[in-house]
Amino acid sequence: MTDLEAALRGAVRGEVGCDTTSRALTTMDASNYRRVPLGVVAPVDADDVAAVLEVCRARGVPVVARGGGTSIAGQATGTGVVLDFTRHMNRLVPLDPEARTAVVQPGLVLDRLQDAAAPHGLRFGPDPSTHSRCTLGGMIGNNSCGSHSVAWGTTADSVRELSVVTARGRRLRLGQEWAGAPEGLRELVDGDLARLRTGFPDLPRRISGYALDALLPEKGADVARSFCGSEGTLGVLTEAVVRLVESPRARALAVLGYADEAGAAEAAAGLLPLGPLTVEGMAVDLVPSTEGLPRGGAWLFVETGGDTEAEARARAEAVVRAADVVDALVVTDPAGQRALWRIREDASGTATRMPDGAEAWPGWEDCAVPPARLGDYLRDFRSLLAAHGLRGTPYGHFGDGCIHVRIDFDLLTAAGVARFRRFSEELADLVVAHGGSLSGEHGDGQARAELLPRMYGEETVALFERAKGVWDPDDLLNPGMLVRPAPLDANLRFAVLPREPVDVEFGYPADGGDFSAAVRRCVGVAKCRTTSVAGSGVMCPSFRATGEEEHSTRGRARLLHEMLAGELVTDGWRSTEVRDALDLCLSCKGCRSDCPVEVDMATYKAEFLHHHYAGRRRPAAHYAMGWLPVWLRWAARARVAPVVNALASVGPLAAVAKRLGGIAGEREVPRLAGETFSRWWRGRRPVAAGSGELVVLWPDTFTEHLSPSVGRAAVRVLEAAGLRVVLPPTLRGRAVVGDGTSRSAASLLTARRGRVCCGLTYVSTGQLGRARAVMRHTLDLMAPVLETSAPVVVLEPSCAAALRTDLPELLHDDPRAARLAARVLTFAEALERHAPDWTPPAVDRPATGQTHCHQHAVLGDAADRRLREAVGLTGELSGGCCGLAGNFGFEKGHYEVSAACAEDQLLPAVREAPDGAVVLADGFSCRTQLEQLGGVRGRHLAEVLAEALEAERRAGGGGPSAR
Repeated sequence: MTDLEAALRGAVRGEVGCDTTSRALTTMDASNYRRVPLGVVAPVDADDVAAVLEVCRARGVPVVARGGGTSIAGQATGTGVVLDFTRHMNRLVPLDPEARTAVVQPGLVLDRLQDAAAPHGLRFGPDPSTHSRCTLGGMIGNNSCGSHSVAWGTTADSVRELSVVTARGRRLRLGQEWAGAPEGLRELVDGDLARLRTGFPDLPRRISGYALDALLPEKGADVARSFCGSEGTLGVLTEAVVRLVESPRARALAVLGYADEAGAAEAAAGLLPLGPLTVEGMAVDLVPSTEGLPRGGAWLFVETGGDTEAEARARAEAVVRAADVVDALVVTDPAGQRALWRIREDASGTATRMPDGAEAWPGWEDCAVPPARLGDYLRDFRSLLAAHGLRGTPYGHFGDGCIHVRIDFDLLTAAGVARFRRFSEELADLVVAHGGSLSGEHGDGQARAELLPRMYGEETVALFERAKGVWDPDDLLNPGMLVRPAPLDANLRFAVLPREPVDVEFGYPADGGDFSAAVRRCVGVAKCRTTSVAGSGVMCPSFRATGEEEHSTRGRARLLHEMLAGELVTDGWRSTEVRDALDLCLSCKGCRSDCPVEVDMATYKAEFLHHHYAGRRRPAAHYAMGWLPVWLRWAARARVAPVVNALASVGPLAAVAKRLGGIAGEREVPRLAGETFSRWWRGRRPVAAGSGELVVLWPDTFTEHLSPSVGRAAVRVLEAAGLRVVLPPTLRGRAVVGDGTSRSAASLLTARRGRVCCGLTYVSTGQLGRARAVMRHTLDLMAPVLETSAPVVVLEPSCAAALRTDLPELLHDDPRAARLAARVLTFAEALERHAPDWTPPAVDRPATGQTHCHQHAVLGDAADRRLREAVGLTGELSGGCCGLAGNFGFEKGHYEVSAACAEDQLLPAVREAPDGAVVLADGFSCRTQLEQLGGVRGRHLAEVLAEALEAERRAGGGGPSAR
């Protein structure tokens, strides 16, 4: 233990982390910059903050305050001690609806404040797109704004009083009329009144520099307001009194379509006199799909409010009439508005990729100019990009003249970094020429502080330095930010990554086969740190269960980044820090769809485990559950299912077996089916071949050995729909599509081993060599199918996802893999595409349950939704992950997290379901979790439809159905 660590542990009651993991998790924020801290402290109160400052001041160690870590200019990184306020100092103290104020701690997430204010018809005005994870302390530090700033201003406009601790331990209560001002601040202001009155641009989004003009006597000498936007360089915030505003009872959203972004930008300022709540802009190259948007090449999102829906709509329609648009859309339905706003909010992540997949980065994320000059500025900005051979996709707060853009800088080579600097200098001059601010929302940090003399002049910047000296004479707080800054091209986070591609197993097609590029996808916007999910969202269940950064997608990506860098995490693929962080990753693949930049942590985990255990003994669970298809096939061939089930019911024997297999003691071992699905198939009475299309039904491991009732139900429904069902071949080299029954005396051994398998269990445990062999064998067996046009229907969503994604990405050198992946359909997709004229049976019952996480992330559930609607299954399924997630919830040490994930969405949804509701769960893991934790039987959609068909047959007086 170092002297610093020992001193901190002796001085504070909160956690102190000077270990590799704690430091690695805070090397970066959402910017281009990286600094390695000495340690991280999670203070429990202001006394802890003061104690940390005292310890660090005595040793000359810098201190950086950090909230959600979503800063885009580098100001949430540092080389000393990082104060993490999200763990303990994250409370809403009181909320006073009558006074319309709230007292908040710095680590409180904005959405939690909004949730508490909403029942009173109130809200906090500013709302950045990171509202689900950014903290009030970070918002005050950066003077954040958000989409509603045209109505409610910046964070500084919403601050009443601030409690801070200075670097030398003084506790101040900042407010108006010099309240809480440190000694010397008033004298500094009185000595330079003329400069403060004339040297600051007058525009709504001036965030750059210190807000010293707020200390002018005619502005109330507001010390709290002047502190906002100081980026943790003047003092450490411990509590804030903030103002709340009345939230409109009803809202409408007018989406205005324009030919291009310049047209939208020029129109924005003209809409401000109509009193909109938002005037947001974005162009077509930032939108993955224009479905649901009006015609045009760019759009303004203009929100209006009112006491009633009719009033809000009328105001929105007035906006449409006043706007010269190509097309327009007015939405009053809250769900429809949320769906449209998600497009805008995800832009901060989506913008990190060009349409061709090239990387794009922040650095000039939020310049602001007077709104009336925005159109001209954007044209000049585009010209400057072209002159430097760069690309970017502007979007943002058009009503405030604030533009967000990520640019395809090459930050990996010396020439690229040099161009980054030249462009930055010229863009700063362009912004100033248009009367703008280098930062209009996210602060200067390291990204822009070096260029502040171009905006303010040397003398005003010198005044900033003097102000910093008044507050923090020892330069202890966040040095290198705002004043005396580090160069904008120093400390770039990419500089430490390997320049040559890392030897890996997966193909990473979206990243050019480069694992480093895949890890670089995480830009730190931290959507994975949300504490609740919207709709059917999934990401990130383990973070919601633990609240720990290392169990978020971002945290794991940071550790992988440091593993590749080799500076802090020094043992590469053998790293125990990375292994432990990935241990609680459920491989739900939620990040693949819910992360704006499509980080795929499930794949990265499988890759890591493959290398980590190469040549070494694996955990017992990898053998017990990774090789599950083998053990189950052996049990089926030996016909010992009854014996296995009987032994598993004997407590002491089951306990020993679970201990040897690395299975959680709290878990019950699922029962094996007495008759496998394939054996049932071989013994069923032949059904007259229909005239419909041929479909190949995939006998996945779970359906085959554990839930054959699902397979039987699927056959019943598919055949009722007129489809001809066969099973995959069981012998290599067959000339026709097999039905799973063919054998020959000369090839019995082959037939016994000739079962298709997606390789999922091997992939999820990182046994990629074995997974590849299993997949190649499967492709050999499926060769006759690939010569036909028959679709492959997969009932288990996780297996379907593995065939759609893992198969072609792991066997990227085998063209058959992509061909098979393209054939894979879910049960609902097969019915919709290949039996479009079939009328399904009526169920007419409410439904509850959960959309399978792999279905949400990889397969999509649109066809399932339409099928449920067609049969009268009403209600929405919940999001999240069931928590069992294949082998995850069975592994020793995972039970508590697994149960917490189930309690996040699934179990509450089932408990709150109306009487008679059908509990839908297409995944075997989901059904098992429901049974073991909720005492509820979940059913596959195929089972529900098969039961409805049987009910119709009986009601019609039909004879017995085919077996």
